[in-house]
Amino acid sequence: MAVTLTSPVTGAAQTGLTAPTYTHVVDTAPDANMKQYAVTALGGTQTGVTTHGASSPFTMTFVRPKVFKPLGKPNPVTGVIKDVPRNTWKVHVRKGVLPLAGQAYQVLQMTTTVDIPAGSDIADPANIRAAFSMLIGGLTQISSGIGDSAVTGIL
Repeated sequence: MAVTLTSPVTGAAQTGLTAPTYTHVVDTAPDANMKQYAVTALGGTQTGVTTHGASSPFTMTFVRPKVFKPLGKPNPVTGVIKDVPRNTWKVHVRKGVLPLAGQAYQVLQMTTTVDIPAGSDIADPANIRAAFSMLIGGLTQISSGIGDSAVTGIL
């Protein structure tokens, strides 16, 4: 995979976090089609934030399809491909969080899933890249608002 996180990662703006950075190491991913990183140190001001531990993980995992699905053949009469398969990519973030002071950590899980129609990687790579650009740029732009909404329940 061409996905390689350089360390440290500069975190996006969040209420209560000042200039957050995340130093990480390559971790053993659960499967061969994955790359995983574990956060080992924090930078900036992140009061109460913890790094990776066995009972309180802080990881980011990138997943590619195990087997890429090819584009099927067009109907010889209509020229239409009836069912276009999808190749699914995912990004997982796992972070230990406390449900209540004095309790054991529980794992918060975030998953971003991207379903790419087979064949579009060859026929339309520019629009695939544009979609990723918009997703990542949009999330970066509203990072603090998303965090605030998750905490307050107000969208």
